[in-house]
Amino acid sequence: MKPAAFTYHRPASLDGALALFAKYGDDAKLLAGGQSMVPMMNLRMVQPEHIVDISRIEGHDKIKVEGGNLVVGALARHHDVANSSLVKDSCPVLAQAAGTVGHYAIRQRGTLGGSLAHADPAAQLPLVAVLLNAHIEVTSAAGTLSIPARDFFVSIMTTALEPDQMVTNVKFPCIFPGEGWGFHLFTRRAGDFAIVTAAATVILDGNGTVSDLRLVLGGTGPVPMALLDLAEAFKGRLPDVEWVNQLTNAAAKATNPDDDPRIPAEYRRDLVRTLLARALADCVSRCQEGQI
Repeated sequence: MKPAAFTYHRPASLDGALALFAKYGDDAKLLAGGQSMVPMMNLRMVQPEHIVDISRIEGHDKIKVEGGNLVVGALARHHDVANSSLVKDSCPVLAQAAGTVGHYAIRQRGTLGGSLAHADPAAQLPLVAVLLNAHIEVTSAAGTLSIPARDFFVSIMTTALEPDQMVTNVKFPCIFPGEGWGFHLFTRRAGDFAIVTAAATVILDGNGTVSDLRLVLGGTGPVPMALLDLAEAFKGRLPDVEWVNQLTNAAAKATNPDDDPRIPAEYRRDLVRTLLARALADCVSRCQEGQI
């Protein structure tokens, strides 16, 4: 299919793009990498009257470390995030997640900001943003706001963005020295949307017990699910087999996925147990390597 008729705009600056959003409001849609927007337009799931192409605005694809945060411009491509030595060193879980997005061609075009704004509940990068409690900077003609990732994602493909706002930067807290991390997903085929994703970070104290723990699941609800209370309850213990079994079972019980005939809810819960166990094993292994 072909998209419905629209007016195409390609502003040369961020201010030009923001002026168009302020002018057209709900009638305008942003185009960055186009890997989500274009297929939806072709299927006429969305029919914007105006398309604002920001893909060639310079300076908004930069990646840098600043004040303990990895700052990634909204126009940074998935491929660049996945392969950046700066990302691998300061926020390796983000690099790994970006490398699993779609296929190679998609990673060459898709952008970090586009993935976050699209807010697909199966997407990898929103999940990592919630895991690390990244702050998402959104800009309009009125100024810039910083929104915690856990407040940014509202529901399926719904965010806190207003019609005149766009994502401009994302600040991911850098992984602490000695902090272990793990990220695992399950897809039917390479490049498909994940059925379930699990990610975690762990810090061990000098006695080998868990002093800090973060857990997030994807594919089990309308937004990435941060298991804050569960993580708190499992601190202060040795991360042994019993700890992992109890934690993964509790995480599975905490989920309430849709009972789809093609993917039953219990199947997703089984995946939660398996993938979270693998992510936790990676976390502990990386912690212990860092303590050697």
